[in-house]
Amino acid sequence: MQADDDRDLAEFRYQIRRFLRASERAARACGLEPQQHQLLLAIRGFPDGQQATVGTLARRLLLAHHSVVELIDRLQARGLVRRQRSARDRRVVIVSLTTRGRRLLRRLSLQHRRLLEEAGPELVRALQQVLARSRRQRQAKRSAHVAARSDRGSA
Repeated sequence: MQADDDRDLAEFRYQIRRFLRASERAARACGLEPQQHQLLLAIRGFPDGQQATVGTLARRLLLAHHSVVELIDRLQARGLVRRQRSARDRRVVIVSLTTRGRRLLRRLSLQHRRLLEEAGPELVRALQQVLARSRRQRQAKRSAHVAARSDRGSA
C-alpha cells in the first residue's frame, strides 16, 4: 500500500516538475528569470480592490521581503514594473506593471495556456490518482473502525 502511495505521489511530483520546467524555459526565452515571471504574474493576479505591496507579494511568492525588493529592483530597471507610495500610508509601497510589463506577461501567459493544454491532462490524472487512493484509504479505515466497534458491542 505504501509503495502505491509513493508511486502516485512520485508521478504527481513528476508532472508538476515537467510543467514547471517548461514554464521556466518559457520565462527564460523571454529574458526573465522564473521568479521574475512569478512576480509579474502575482502583481497582475491580485484580486480587484487589493494592491500589490512588497509585503503581500513576499507572502504570495513565499519569499523574504528583501528578496522581493531585489526582484522589483531588477524589473523596474527593465521598465516592467513601477513603484508608488500609498497615498494613505507613505510607508507602503505599491507595485504595478507597466504597459511593457503587461505585454510581456500576456505573451508568457498565452504560452503557459498552451503548456497547460499539453501537460494539464496528465497533471490532473496524476492528482486524481493521489486523491482517489487517499479517499479509498480513509474509507477503508472508517469501515475497519466501524467493524471493530460493532465487534466490541456484540461481544
